[in-house]
Amino acid sequence: MFTLLCVGVLTGFCLLDGLLLFRMPEGLGAVRSVPEKLSNGDENPIYIEIINQYPFKVKLEVIDELPFQFQIRNFSLQHSLLAGATKKIYYLLRPTRRGEYHFGHIRCFVASPFGLVQRHFKLGYPQTVKVYPSFLQMRRYEILAISHRLTETGIKKIRRLGHTREFEQIKTYVSGDDMRNINWKATARRGTLMVNEYLDEKSQAIYCLIDKGRAMKMPFDGMSLLDYAINASLVLCNIALLKQDRAGLATFSHKLGTLLLAQRSSKQMGAILEHLYNQKTAFKDTNFEPLVTYIHRKINQRSLLVLFTNFESLASMERQLPYLKLLAKAHVLLVIFFENTVLNALTQPKPQDTQQVFEQVIIEKFAYEKRLIIKALMQNGIYSVLTTPQQLTVDTLNKYLEMKARGLI
Repeated sequence: MFTLLCVGVLTGFCLLDGLLLFRMPEGLGAVRSVPEKLSNGDENPIYIEIINQYPFKVKLEVIDELPFQFQIRNFSLQHSLLAGATKKIYYLLRPTRRGEYHFGHIRCFVASPFGLVQRHFKLGYPQTVKVYPSFLQMRRYEILAISHRLTETGIKKIRRLGHTREFEQIKTYVSGDDMRNINWKATARRGTLMVNEYLDEKSQAIYCLIDKGRAMKMPFDGMSLLDYAINASLVLCNIALLKQDRAGLATFSHKLGTLLLAQRSSKQMGAILEHLYNQKTAFKDTNFEPLVTYIHRKINQRSLLVLFTNFESLASMERQLPYLKLLAKAHVLLVIFFENTVLNALTQPKPQDTQQVFEQVIIEKFAYEKRLIIKALMQNGIYSVLTTPQQLTVDTLNKYLEMKARGLI
């Protein structure tokens, strides 16, 4: 009898709980706010605004139907909401591929204070958003460049050599000005120290050449080397335009892809971003011949060509060396390729057995060949940077600013 009484009381509470939750057809509302475009490789905030129309406090489990590219199967957010209140919650998503991402509905499971019954709401509506190359990283470097704070990210201050700057004006000396630029004639006339002010030489053409061959499909931290190269190219082109240079772009694999001639117009960055959005590897061996032919036919002015590629061995570089020498003959060529971070991570400080000794020797052989590649390129008048994916943007900017300061372009 007591058991039946308990069951009856529990059933009554469940019915009351269900009545509280289901008597209002629209007890809950939710709207998802997604940026117009997402930045690849960066943390992007996604906002969900939830409105509680119930006259009591509710407990929520919010499940957003995420794009399949994230492969997240256990995503849920736990919250509580007071009667008649509105709450804006957010979470972060880090896409690692460019392209279209499709969000589904927002599914909310609501429980009353009793917590005996849950009600399911299917809210919001499907949305599609495009993931572009890392424009957040580009903006971050742009702000630092405008405020002269690039050194905070590891960008070095390069001492300027030679006369690669254009005279702009004579101004009053202030602390920190180069004493070598004092204009003694103007100083004598004014009776106070006057210095010549120079600007960097402008309108130099900078081209980012992006290899889309299968060697650039190697993954690192969820992203391919191609995506790291695309993000670094976006930053480099933007900084080049801020430095009053002209920025251009070319992509290639087994055949020529995109070629965007260098310009300094206000629309150039938008055009570069759109061209980089759809770049994909063809999983084929890279052929430099069509790139060299097209560049010699289309680019007549001496330019800085920043080539993003990957050479895992000296032999692979030597196969492409004749084409690299042709590019370096008419232009300034900077080859940027990657360290094998996977192999480097396997390096043992002190091998413990024969197997580890063999592994260590193989790893050191690959690292030694990378250094031989740098030496071989240098002997043929080709500049190079060997870097890791996470340091790619900083090392690329450092080399560009160094070459510009030293009058190499």
